[in-house]
Amino acid sequence: MTAQNNPSSPPADDAKVWSGRFGEPVTELVKRYTASVFFDQRMAAQDIRGSLAHARMLARQGIIADADLAAIERGMAQIADEIARGEFVWNLGDEDVHLNIEKRLTALVGDAGKRLHTGRSRNDQVATDIRLWLRDAIDQVLALIVAFQSRLLDVAEAHADTPMPGFTHLQVAQPVTFGHHLLAYYEMTRRDAERFADCRRRVNRLPLGAAALAGTSYPIDRESVAADLGFEDICRNSLDAVSDRDFAIEFCAAGALLMTHLSRLSEEIILWMNPRVGFIDLADRFCTGSSIMPQKKNPDVPELVRGKTGRVNGHLVALLTLMKGQPLAYNKDNQEDKEPLFDTADTLIDTLRIYADMIGGIRVRADNMRAALAQGHATATDLADWLVKKGLPFRDAHEAVALAVREAEARGCDLSRLDLDVLKAAVGPVPGAAGLLGPDALAALTIENSLAARAHAGGAAPDAVSAAIAVARAAAAKAASATP
Repeated sequence: MTAQNNPSSPPADDAKVWSGRFGEPVTELVKRYTASVFFDQRMAAQDIRGSLAHARMLARQGIIADADLAAIERGMAQIADEIARGEFVWNLGDEDVHLNIEKRLTALVGDAGKRLHTGRSRNDQVATDIRLWLRDAIDQVLALIVAFQSRLLDVAEAHADTPMPGFTHLQVAQPVTFGHHLLAYYEMTRRDAERFADCRRRVNRLPLGAAALAGTSYPIDRESVAADLGFEDICRNSLDAVSDRDFAIEFCAAGALLMTHLSRLSEEIILWMNPRVGFIDLADRFCTGSSIMPQKKNPDVPELVRGKTGRVNGHLVALLTLMKGQPLAYNKDNQEDKEPLFDTADTLIDTLRIYADMIGGIRVRADNMRAALAQGHATATDLADWLVKKGLPFRDAHEAVALAVREAEARGCDLSRLDLDVLKAAVGPVPGAAGLLGPDALAALTIENSLAARAHAGGAAPDAVSAAIAVARAAAAKAASATP
């Protein structure tokens, strides 16, 4: 009988830490199927941080000796150094990042390493590690959102008075400025930042001390560990502490919304770059060519952002599906939480980094934007508003201008190009409309006057846009200083 199968023998070097209960080892296929070390090893730094905080608490509480703590700290420092230098050997047989580090620690410092796991379980250990890791990732995302917003505001400020068509139903609607249009995406990402910051508060609660599911009989001090690791609070129920993955789902939900916003901007960039629109051009470094068509300049980066949005949305659905049928408390299903979470964070971080650079490199074709405004009767609403201000009921004014647009369409010109006499004749069927029209009515149809009239907060007037940019810059600066 081998040591593996003999209950009275000590475990072999390659035995599982839990193998004393079993009469045979797992198969190689099961070992590969259940192991997570090749993706959860990225939490190594967080695992070491959490373990050191746990060890310090155990020593403070008299659960382990000060000499054990010193040995653990010495061993963990060596392990961290080995990982940093790429010399740490990750072993599939040790299942995960936690057991790999613990086994190496025991090899370095002996029994002190075996005492480290006193009063905890891998269940609360992994829950702590993933919260520490995600907290760091959220801080990165928040900083990158601020950097993206800064570049976005630079472009918006440069084009606060550059007229372009505003669209509804992808049809020309009313004049706006390119700066005003970009500020809409600032507002979206401002909400995104609020969501991530709010999510971080719920991430920042300590599960450690819940042990496997019921807490521990050792006299631990969870609050001191929370303070040591920078957590704002502890998880208040041991069952929930080890089984909760709401925070991961929240992060992926916030990530899906952020990617959706960037996907919308990507779709517009793709449309704007099309030669039939020609509003902008992207720097060459964000585009590729064709293997067969030498003239092509394809907007690959925004297209990939659009595609990767579906990937992040899928991760959100995967995590929701993962959790929906789990009874309390911890289940092995939860091992599947990490890859979607890690990939979501990686995708957000990479996308924000490249987008900040890409948006700053946009070349605006202002003449094409202005020319597009002459193709869709963009100031028709301004003429209707002018008639209302002269006393005509809005519905009558709407009808009168609609008739004028029909006349312009018949003549093949923009509404703003109609002569006053033609305009009066066109609105004639609406009682009282023609008599209100004078030379100053034509002034209402100019792009500049249309924009200037919308000078209220949140409006498209260049002065309002500039004021909004100033407010946004102040908010971004405050957010940057508050980022942990």
